[in-house]
Amino acid sequence: MPARPERPAFYALGRGRAGDLLTLLHPPYTAWHLSYFALGAAAAPHLHVDRLLWGLAAFGLAVGIAAHALDELHDRPLRTGLSDRTLLVLAVSSLLGALAIGIGGILTVTVWLTPFVVAGAVFLPAYNLELIGGRLHSDLWFAVGWGAFPAFTGYFANAERVALPGLLIAVGCLAMSVAQRRLSSPARDLRRRTRSISGVRTLPDGRSEDLSLSGLLAPLDGALAALSLAIVVTACALVAARL
Repeated sequence: MPARPERPAFYALGRGRAGDLLTLLHPPYTAWHLSYFALGAAAAPHLHVDRLLWGLAAFGLAVGIAAHALDELHDRPLRTGLSDRTLLVLAVSSLLGALAIGIGGILTVTVWLTPFVVAGAVFLPAYNLELIGGRLHSDLWFAVGWGAFPAFTGYFANAERVALPGLLIAVGCLAMSVAQRRLSSPARDLRRRTRSISGVRTLPDGRSEDLSLSGLLAPLDGALAALSLAIVVTACALVAARL
């Protein structure tokens, strides 16, 4: 059956500049990935509140704004009405802000944060603009860059050393990012690259149900929404327990 037009994401708002800007932030996913930094910080022997807040600000600028602006600039997956210039200004200014916070951490916390700042500055445009032939734009690199990396950075910024808890939280967040990707990729394909749905589901008692786009999307969107909330609440609980 013909598939009715769907929003490009379950959290996408209506048209208009304000709606486009809020949609561009991918609020559930941004909060989800910022939670990885918080989880890493909470796993450290001592949680420094100032480092937690500055780190969340840096990743908020980098992941929440710069990465998503570059992604939209590259191939318009959200179909916003934001101009290329607006997207470029958002991306560059946000990335520079994140780098400034990173440099501040290098100067005030430890010089060993330098590899993290450099890696983030290189990976972000390479992934979202699909540079070097798109080799970094894969499920594995998504999980490494948006899952393991913020978690381990959060741990290292507070612990100032490499240790088993930091490695374990990084692996755990990598696995959660893999799960996110396994749900979001088919949902994205259904929303953005599906013109029609046809098929029938036959039940054990002989009854049949027509397949529909909304029916296929519902469990995927529901799981993503629930997981995004669960990760944020879990991170908040662990941070609160450490304060």
